[in-house]
Amino acid sequence: MNRTFRANMMLLTAALIWGVAFVPQGMAMDSMPPFSFNGIRMLLAGLTLMVCIALIRRRDKTIDGSKQDPHSKKSCAPSVMRTTVLPGCLCGLILFVASSFQQLGLQDSTPGKAGFITALYIVLVPLVGLFRGKKIGPRVWLAVALSALGLFFLCVTSELVMGPGDLYLILCAFCFTGHILVIDHFAPGADCMKMSCIQFFVAGTLATLVAALFEKPTLGGVRQAIFPILYTGSLSGAVGYTLQMLGQRDTSPTVASLLMCLESVFAVLAGWILLKDTLSPRELLGCALMLAGIVLAQFPLSRDSSPHELPAYVHGSEEIRPKA
Repeated sequence: MNRTFRANMMLLTAALIWGVAFVPQGMAMDSMPPFSFNGIRMLLAGLTLMVCIALIRRRDKTIDGSKQDPHSKKSCAPSVMRTTVLPGCLCGLILFVASSFQQLGLQDSTPGKAGFITALYIVLVPLVGLFRGKKIGPRVWLAVALSALGLFFLCVTSELVMGPGDLYLILCAFCFTGHILVIDHFAPGADCMKMSCIQFFVAGTLATLVAALFEKPTLGGVRQAIFPILYTGSLSGAVGYTLQMLGQRDTSPTVASLLMCLESVFAVLAGWILLKDTLSPRELLGCALMLAGIVLAQFPLSRDSSPHELPAYVHGSEEIRPKA
């Protein structure tokens, strides 16, 4: 099998996993409070990644047959704290806020709408570039206009009222934009897998503390939400992240970003197939306009021009990817 084709299939699978994840995330809200759910699934994702890191390290030692790098202890000094641990803590803090808004939004929205609104980060990232002195071309402005119009049709009712769940999801998209930019700044010099593991533990710990202060989860509720917890913790978190990390090594950033855009489409399809959710013609038009804007934001202007590359991120919301 061609390496590029295999990489693209990995990324497509990751997008599918993350798109479908909006369904169990919404289902969990029927039996668990949002912060309790986020705390358990984030900690589970961190534990799963710890196991993956240990297995990869063991495999590498078996393949190399070599002893520990004499410089490895030096790498554990302040440089690792500066390049991996502290960035991981900062990412975890932002992830905690973003995922909290997402779960609060899912209490009052459908998986399909949540997937499309969250995907706004793909258009918001280049807009933030304005404040960093970067120029934005007509193509990106058109993508922003299409996405804004689509968001209006998707979220604002005929009475010109936006639901609280939609507002939470828009705030979530802004938070994930910040998450992307922070990771883009730190990822080149960090161990991305370890940084992701740290962010999950930080986000999970913060969510658990808030849950302990303000929520009263029950053991019965946790039992009812065991599938959403396992799916979003292990599969959506650790497996989806690993697929994206491996896939991005053998494909271009533009192709990877386009494949990641399909997450929002899979979210709509999953809600329709699994939950029998339906969107009104107005909402479908909004989805189509937002998808057009998201995809347009990723296309190069010409064959010879440099494509707009998103900084490193992963979706759905919780994963990260190394900068290609």
